[in-house]
Amino acid sequence: MRILLTGAAGFIAGHVADVARERGHEVVGVDAWLEAAHGASAERDSGPESGIKMVDLRSDALDELLDGVDVVCHQAAMVGNGVDAQDLPAYAEHNDAATARLLAAMARAEVRDLVLASSMVVYGDGRYTCPEHGDVPPAVRREEDLSAGRYDPRCPHCDGDIEWRLIDESTAFLPRTSYAASKVAQEHFAGAWCTLEGARTVALRYHNVYGPGMPADTPYSGVAAIFRSAIERGEVPRVFEDGQQVRDFVHVRDVALANVLSIEQVAGHPQGVTPYNVASGTPFTIGQMARTLAEAAGAGEPEVTGEYRGFDVRHVVASPAAAAEGLGFRARVTPHEGIAELATAALRTR
Repeated sequence: MRILLTGAAGFIAGHVADVARERGHEVVGVDAWLEAAHGASAERDSGPESGIKMVDLRSDALDELLDGVDVVCHQAAMVGNGVDAQDLPAYAEHNDAATARLLAAMARAEVRDLVLASSMVVYGDGRYTCPEHGDVPPAVRREEDLSAGRYDPRCPHCDGDIEWRLIDESTAFLPRTSYAASKVAQEHFAGAWCTLEGARTVALRYHNVYGPGMPADTPYSGVAAIFRSAIERGEVPRVFEDGQQVRDFVHVRDVALANVLSIEQVAGHPQGVTPYNVASGTPFTIGQMARTLAEAAGAGEPEVTGEYRGFDVRHVVASPAAAAEGLGFRARVTPHEGIAELATAALRTR
């Protein structure tokens, strides 16, 4: 298959390209080489020797690139939390306007299969169960609770204790940041395109992706890279709250495999958007992750600081069942293995 891969110079897309080529596919890579993502050397590194064409998806330069393409794998995005309202225009322009232009170009080229990089952030604070009220979204965490060391959210109805549960793909959207809102919008744009063009989209909702080549020192680095960078500076990882925040850490090689399985199978999916959680299936606390990384690196015990940020999500963990059934995807790298590997893996620096 001939694949147009956007954001090809990025962390995840680089691994997608490797797996796709290993499985015999042709990859046409494009990237805007934004300095915010690739550093001051972006323009220098974007030359022909990179094998990746410099294309801003907000332009109308895609028609020629789509000639002969069977499927588009859309990884390009401005990432990070986007927790300031002033970030909204940038996320809307880079993620949503760019996606809309890409979809319009795909319609002109009659390319009707898309694999879209989405994110677990579309779910917001996740889902919980209240003993009295059943399945509920969590109430907004109160400043007085956080300052007193009560980090778990309350029931929005009775103010009582609630327990997190696995999220499946039917969980309602509840975006809380600019980035999350842009990912929801991308899925909606894809849905409209599918309706108008009789097309198909597989939307992969990534959970916490980590692994070799992840950015070490950009504003968008994940917590795993932040902890790893602290260890390299001779510091111990500093863990916010009580370290009991539950996540799903999924290795980038598994994410790449999920993408290529989707590329190979999207044409067999029904018209419309089919979402899949991409997760390891192994809940892991942030404290566990910090300890695993520190132990593998021979560093000191992480410091649990009790610091907090009101916008942080407490617990969000996905069910990987739909991806197993619909794509035959099961993560191969456990968090214990992958995070220990990360202690010595090469990271991307600017």
